[in-house]
Amino acid sequence: MRILDRYLSRELLGPFFFCVFGFTIVLLSGLLFQLTDLIFVHDVAVPTVAKMLLYRIPATVVMTLPIATLFSTLLAVGRLVQDNEMTVMRGSGVSYPRLIVPILMLGLLISISTYLASEYIVPPANTKFENTLRRIIFSDGVPLVEENVFFHGGDDRYFYIGEVDTKTRELKKILVYELGGTGFPNIISAHTGIFHDYVWVLFDGVYQELDEDGFVQFESRFERMEIVTEQKGEVYLGNQRSVEEMSRRELGEYIERFQRGGLKVRSWVVEHHMRLSLPMASFVFALFAAPLALMGRGGRAYGVIMSLAILLVYYVAVSVSRSLGINEVLPPLVSAWLVNSLFFVSGLVFLVLSDRWY
Repeated sequence: MRILDRYLSRELLGPFFFCVFGFTIVLLSGLLFQLTDLIFVHDVAVPTVAKMLLYRIPATVVMTLPIATLFSTLLAVGRLVQDNEMTVMRGSGVSYPRLIVPILMLGLLISISTYLASEYIVPPANTKFENTLRRIIFSDGVPLVEENVFFHGGDDRYFYIGEVDTKTRELKKILVYELGGTGFPNIISAHTGIFHDYVWVLFDGVYQELDEDGFVQFESRFERMEIVTEQKGEVYLGNQRSVEEMSRRELGEYIERFQRGGLKVRSWVVEHHMRLSLPMASFVFALFAAPLALMGRGGRAYGVIMSLAILLVYYVAVSVSRSLGINEVLPPLVSAWLVNSLFFVSGLVFLVLSDRWY
């Protein structure tokens, strides 16, 4: 079995690395066309653009790992079936579920690696990319304000900007989280706002103070509020961070802070759970695709067609499930793991029935 395990592992790893390399190049080529505009429009140095391209490689590779796992599983097992090598292995008395154990173990290893990369490598790389882009935009004298970003505003104060009107440069859905001495935050929420030099001006909002038990002890509505900061607003906006620039742990800390203030952050909670469920797609794809490869006798063509069909169904289902979670139709945990669970259970059923198929 050790010989068969090594053989099956090599059969999978060959197309896997080829798919990772190929899909990464294809995805980065689209980004490269966008970055070339920086060279001609903003006169950015070529080495700077090259660094920005390198900063995007970790996120792109992480995106391709589950896809490559699916393609390589179907292609590797499909080739063994087409060349009758699977028949020889099964003729030795080894069950099909035992034969694909190395494929499942590699899928699990890829999922673990994907999670670790998403947690410790991708966020810093995304931050370097975004900060480089922000410095380029700031050099034109026009502050770049993005939607759905967090940033530290000094004095133990955190800002969140939900929307930005690019025409009027008006900020919308603003949350200000101020650390208090009691351990619970003071929360300022405003419908709109603007910033100018050292002053943030918020309009149509609510100010809340919480007691030691986390209950609202004081609440006041305001039409206009000014917050004076130590540095200019552009400095803080230069350090803004989107959800993509945070690790799962950091995102969880922000969720806890805002939830303690009684604010609904359901979309962030769903994203927090997705950060764990999506990396598991590699293992789920390996479990789901390996039995399906037995059904196809078309070799590579069957593998490619089935891969595209599975990817379409999976990611459309993930988008629908995410939307259901954000809109409170499903609990966040359920919406994040629903699709993986369905594919996992289906894979187990196919695996149990695989001996009857082949």
